[in-house]
Amino acid sequence: MKILMTTHYFASHQGGIEIVAGQLFRELAASKQEIVWIAADLTPPPETAGTARVVGLRTFNFVERTIGLPFPIPTLPALRKIRDEVRRSDVVIVHDCLYLTNILAYGFARLNSVPVIIIQHIGLVPYSNRWLSGMMKLANRLVTRPMLQGAHQVVFISETIKRYFSGIPFRTPPAVVFNGVDPDVFRPLHPREKKVDLRREFGLPADQPIILFVGRFVEKKGLPILKGMVEMTPRYTWAFAGWGPLDPGKWNAPNLYVFSGLRGSRVADLYRAADLLVLPSTGEGFPLVLQEALASGLAAVCGAETLGADPAMEALVRGVPIFAGDNDRTAREFLSCIDDFFASNAELQSKSEARRAFAVARYSWKHAANRYLEIASRLAPEAVSPSAAMQASTEEVLR
Repeated sequence: MKILMTTHYFASHQGGIEIVAGQLFRELAASKQEIVWIAADLTPPPETAGTARVVGLRTFNFVERTIGLPFPIPTLPALRKIRDEVRRSDVVIVHDCLYLTNILAYGFARLNSVPVIIIQHIGLVPYSNRWLSGMMKLANRLVTRPMLQGAHQVVFISETIKRYFSGIPFRTPPAVVFNGVDPDVFRPLHPREKKVDLRREFGLPADQPIILFVGRFVEKKGLPILKGMVEMTPRYTWAFAGWGPLDPGKWNAPNLYVFSGLRGSRVADLYRAADLLVLPSTGEGFPLVLQEALASGLAAVCGAETLGADPAMEALVRGVPIFAGDNDRTAREFLSCIDDFFASNAELQSKSEARRAFAVARYSWKHAANRYLEIASRLAPEAVSPSAAMQASTEEVLR
């Protein structure tokens, strides 16, 4: 079976959707199917082996450079590449709707009667800019909803996103497939490891509470709210790992450390060096950083809406209401919850093993990839090899 996967960027761009796509690409590449990933060639593509292949697309990226919105615009040669790859495919997997590369792939797939699976990561992003917020609502109404309605199968990565798009007359009932986490990379400290040593490596204070934020430095991640929290709490040390147009390094806050070049295992080390993850983001499906924190045994505080992505997390993650348009009030609500955590230090540590066990049992990349293969084989059964079909059937029985 030839599976074509489309995103706006490759995983090296370090956005949440791209990282998810990169993990699924690796898992699907380990199967017996042919997997092709097309995305903008603005950052390096992943290495490939076997029947896996990547196709870089020439695009214009002035939108992201100008306002921080990830929106590459394909060139005419890129459009032809998308068309040709779709025609060669048995199934197309589209990661989110509101990117031109994905819209084009969807359109070519419908024209060529190729089944489409849409993985929807995002619902509504409530930008403070009324123009952007209005454009997002309009785009969801005019583009996202019709695409979801026309797709052969829709998969939501969280219950939150599924609820937001309820009411659409889907072709088939939508599925919810949680993203996975790598438990070998994101893990608690080994008995021989010490938090103080990791903090020394990062230049962090050894004897102060350290609060961690991981994500792009953009509005929807809650950077204005975080700025208020940093300014209100000289008693806490803050570590930010990420990059983006809203550079927290310009805040000149003495209690803030910014790490913009960390990848993979080094980010995982920062989870182990911290005491608490804070994520005041809005308009997200299910941020990977929550799953990574849980797998690392780290306590986490996030927005109440984000917590609804998987209600099973509620026993292990704190949710705080986010008041649209009132960053100071939201910051104070978060800090009240954070103060409670540090006042009862036992809670920070006592549930570490439970967080780890929960994440490992519930969030598996291999399980997610198998679900997508199962859906693809149902949509294009004639393209599945007998051995692959037998393997999928066996895995379904075992589940």
